[in-house]
Amino acid sequence: MFTNSTTVPFRSSRSLASESSQQGVLTSAVVLAGRLLFSFIFILAASGNFSHQTIAYAAAQGVPLASIAVPISGALALVGGLSILLGYRARIGAWLLVLFLVPVTPMMHNFWVVKDPMMAQMQMIMFLKNVSMLGGALLITQFGAGPWSLDARRQE
Repeated sequence: MFTNSTTVPFRSSRSLASESSQQGVLTSAVVLAGRLLFSFIFILAASGNFSHQTIAYAAAQGVPLASIAVPISGALALVGGLSILLGYRARIGAWLLVLFLVPVTPMMHNFWVVKDPMMAQMQMIMFLKNVSMLGGALLITQFGAGPWSLDARRQE
């Protein structure tokens, strides 16, 4: 009798298909959870961009035309966040978030000019948070919303 310690037990194509299907469901669920978690910050924070306090803070930070720019940025964040959450035209929604994050990040979180070390540290954290969200948005512009999305349903 010939034995080989490196042989792999036989698996039917049905069991391989089942494993592949389970992996696909797991991947789809993880992508959906990622979209949900990523979009929440934009959706929840967007309403603040319509408050007088936020507009005044932005004006104090030197944002030009803050009374117009801040509400527009809130609309970009809300529409982009909802687009990604639902997976509807998520690539466009991600570009809206890029359009939001690129000017907001250096204008509102310019830690390099803050004198107080504690505030500088806090602004640096906020700056880096925005940079990482920018990276996530750029990934979505290229890879889309994934299989459990309205975009995927439109392509069926």
